[in-house]
Amino acid sequence: MLEHKHTAEAIRARLADGTRPNYLRDFIYGGIDGAVTTFAIVAGVVGASLSANVVIILGLANLLADGLSMAASNYSGTKTEIDDRNRLRAMEIRHIAEDPDGEREEIRQILALKGLEGETLEHAVEAITSDRERWIAMMLADEHGQSGALRDPMKSAVSTFLAFLACGAVPLLPYLLLPIDQAMPVALTMTSIVFFAIGSIKSRWSVTRWWTSGLETLIIGLGAATAAFLIGYMLRDLAIA
Repeated sequence: MLEHKHTAEAIRARLADGTRPNYLRDFIYGGIDGAVTTFAIVAGVVGASLSANVVIILGLANLLADGLSMAASNYSGTKTEIDDRNRLRAMEIRHIAEDPDGEREEIRQILALKGLEGETLEHAVEAITSDRERWIAMMLADEHGQSGALRDPMKSAVSTFLAFLACGAVPLLPYLLLPIDQAMPVALTMTSIVFFAIGSIKSRWSVTRWWTSGLETLIIGLGAATAAFLIGYMLRDLAIA
């Protein structure tokens, strides 16, 4: 079963909608990092044999500080992509105005690499360069590798922050609701489920099987947590002192 219809009407409607930015990357990025870093802090504190209060304090501090830091970094990184595209667009506008023949030759060679030749090639060059916006869009895509669908920096930042909070809070909940001697096994189980769920969900946008993607994310997350636990365990005497 195909993902969409290929009738003339369906194709026309789909192309008219254009390409839309996907914020899945931001959500997955924030979710995995939130669960990994918070559980790593929990594991490190438990390995150092510190109290539940320390787990909660450090965990909450990480949720807010690291979550905001990631959101701000993602905002800046995404905005940089937009700024770079605007710079390249301004450059192409200037080049078309000052050296249109050279820019037409670039279009000609780009189309030739796609297999066009002879009169077909010349007609295609004429059709594209007769519309400045179409001309610029092709130069951005084929000469500079720029995507036509750019993510909104604020939406990217919010997606990352919310995912970080939601997934990062999971390892802390058992320490807020249960006695400390029962909290760690529950936190480990719940966080493992979050790791596996994130990996399984992101497989919908890849060719990887859901359980393979889930196990991969689970192994990455538990590996980071294990390292934090071992470090805390080895330095437990310093913490007690």
